[in-house]
Order: sequence, then C-alpha cells, then structure tokens
Amino acid sequence: MQKTVPFSLKQAQTWRDRFGTPIYVYDEAGIRNTVSDVQKAFSWNKGFTECFAVKATPTPAIIRLLASMGCGTDCASISELVISKASGLSGRKIMFTSNETSAEAYKKAVELGAIVNLDDITQIENLERAAGIPDTVCLRYNPGKFEINGKSATSSIMGNQADSKYGMTREQVFEAYRILKEKGVSHFGLHCMAASCSLDSVYYPTLAEMMFSLVLEVRQKLGIEIEITDFGGGVGIPYRPEQEKLDIISIGEAVHDVYDRLIRANGMEVAIYTELGRFVTGPHGYLVTSVRGLKHIYKEYVGVDATACDLMRPAMYGAYHHITVLGKEKEPIKVDVCGSLCENNDKFAIDRILPKADIGDILVIHDAGAHGRSMGYNYNGFLRCGELLMHADGTVSLIRRSESLDDLFATFDVDEGFSYDA
Repeated sequence: MQKTVPFSLKQAQTWRDRFGTPIYVYDEAGIRNTVSDVQKAFSWNKGFTECFAVKATPTPAIIRLLASMGCGTDCASISELVISKASGLSGRKIMFTSNETSAEAYKKAVELGAIVNLDDITQIENLERAAGIPDTVCLRYNPGKFEINGKSATSSIMGNQADSKYGMTREQVFEAYRILKEKGVSHFGLHCMAASCSLDSVYYPTLAEMMFSLVLEVRQKLGIEIEITDFGGGVGIPYRPEQEKLDIISIGEAVHDVYDRLIRANGMEVAIYTELGRFVTGPHGYLVTSVRGLKHIYKEYVGVDATACDLMRPAMYGAYHHITVLGKEKEPIKVDVCGSLCENNDKFAIDRILPKADIGDILVIHDAGAHGRSMGYNYNGFLRCGELLMHADGTVSLIRRSESLDDLFATFDVDEGFSYDA
C-alpha cells in the first residue's frame, strides 16, 4: 500500500534547486482542512479551543496560520510563550503546561495572562514565589492507570501513566484545589493527557467520562466549579498506510454525548480544550531528501542527505514513517534507508520494500509535520534543515532557512584567533 504526496516530482526538483535538501514541506490546505474538522467536531461546546501544542511544530508561520483560524497554543517553555505572543496570542488562548518550571517561565506565563497548568502540588509555592497566584489556575491530573476498552493505554512514546513524570495523583488534585481556593483563585481548570498517538476512537470519550466525573466530584466535595477541561493531545494519526484515519467528527459527537449526560444534566457548563499537535500538522508535513549513495554489503542501503538530526523519531522510538520514491513504482527491493551520522540507528527505514532508487532520486518521508523538525539536533555538527509552506496554488514560502555554520558556531566562547573556513 502507498500513501499519496500532495506535490509532484517536478515541484520537488524545483524546490531542491532553489533551497536544497533535506527540507521540510508543509501542506497549508491540509492543515486548514484538519483544523476546520476539529473545530466542527466540538462546535457544540461553548468555549472550545484547540490549543495547538507548539512543541509539535514551533515555527512562527505555522503558529500564525493556526492563530488566524482561532486556535490557541499549548506551551511548555519561555520560547514557546514568546512565539505565541509574537503570533498575536495571549490570555486564555495560551495553556502553559510545564514541569520542573523555572521562575522566569512562570513570570512570562503570568505576564501574558496564560492559563498556568500546574504539574505538581509543590509547584503552588514555586508559582506564588515567582509570579504570585493568578486568578485562573489549571491542574494536571495523572490517573495512575488509564484503560481504553479494558486495555492499558500505554505506548512507546508515553509509557504507563504510573511511570509518567507528569501530573498529580487524585488525592493531590483535591488538596491542590483546596489550597488554591484559599489563596483566592476563582477560575479553575482540569487537564489530563492519558495516552499518546492513540488510534482508538473511544480514547477521547473515555477520557471525557473520567474527567467530567472528577469535575462533578470536585464541585460536590469542594464547592469548586471547574470551567475548563483540557484533554491534551493523544489522538493519533495513521503512520502506516494500512491504518485508518480517525473520524474526529464522530469522536466529537461521542464526547458530546458524555458531556450531556454528566455536565449538562447537572446544570453545568465547561469549556473543552484540546492540544492536537500531531493530529493537526503531523500528516501534512513531509521531509524531502535526496539519495546520496547506494551501498551493497550484507544488506542493501539507500543513503540520503537527511539524518536523524532532521527526523529522530525512527531512531528514538523505532517509529514507522512511510517513504515514497518520487516518480518510481517498479523494481521493488528490500533496503535500509539511512543518513550519514556516525550512529548505526541513523535509519529512517529497516528492511523496507521500496522501488529501486538511484543516486539523485528524491525520497519523501511522510507524516513528519509534528515532532519532526522540532526535535532536530546538531550531533556530529550536522546542520538542521529548513522549512517550506506549500500554499493551495502549489507555490511555496520559505518559513525557516536551513542552518549555517555561522549559526552552529555562534554560541562558542573560543580563544582569540580561532577561525574556521566557512
């Protein structure tokens, strides 16, 4: 089975001539359509906000595009807060979810009016000391155990909830709400992300059942009306061609049923936030790379100019990313597709059946629009690649240039007289 590519070989060759490879290409029309589907799925909920997880694709042009469609952001650092501000976002359009948080980060979040989502009960004192207690505070809940259809919602990305460093226990959540109420907080939120990249359509409805039940219990025991429930991300995308795409409209309808039964039936109104970074941009980002070498030893290797520095998910998680050899469909052979890092895990595919490639061919690595370029690094001194935004008419804008040696060496504190031939 194959996946389609929203651009042609001729287009990719033109981009290579202009910008070089490797390079990321994002499909603007695809991103817009997905955001529209998400918003339609939860349009029944007053206050619904998709707070795009900036960590997925922290490129200002992408964040501005999403902001123009009414999205907010989920931030975890000062730099992500700054990107959000520069994209015109502030206040409740920003959910600041951090752990082991610095005083400077708390100050910036409060300065922007962001919703501070506390990861641990001990962070109440740290927040108060750093920036004071704001009017609105959210708490991140870790249920310890979370099952979907009777099976643990674990993954290689997130692991077991009980082993996760994120969030508070149930008892700590209640105690934290009590403390915050005493400190004058008048607007409360509840956050929980209990899975990662789930392809089960009942994940969000199951999470809603748990969170809405907790919302009711908090009101009953503490007299606190929770105004926001943040489901986090966790809704997956079909990385493999045989996997089916989730129907976000149907998922929204199922959450609506749970909402009516637990929240509306009890005379409450709660805004729903989501943080669908992977779902929104993941399928609409492509890493375009050129074949640099062909090696024939104990296995067949296709060497490309991209490396794990450009996309580390396969090396880090053993994650699958579909690969297309643009313009070729015949002569299938079994190959490893690898980069040029001095690391043996620098492979985008292992024992993959692909059309026979030649030096100079263009390969497209699919579903790289989230946690791709954003997880880039500079091992071996390799330079991180640039990014293009492909518009509906097929034209592209350079939204991030590739790094240069000047960029790489800019932070060095070296002896006088050091120089390099760039």
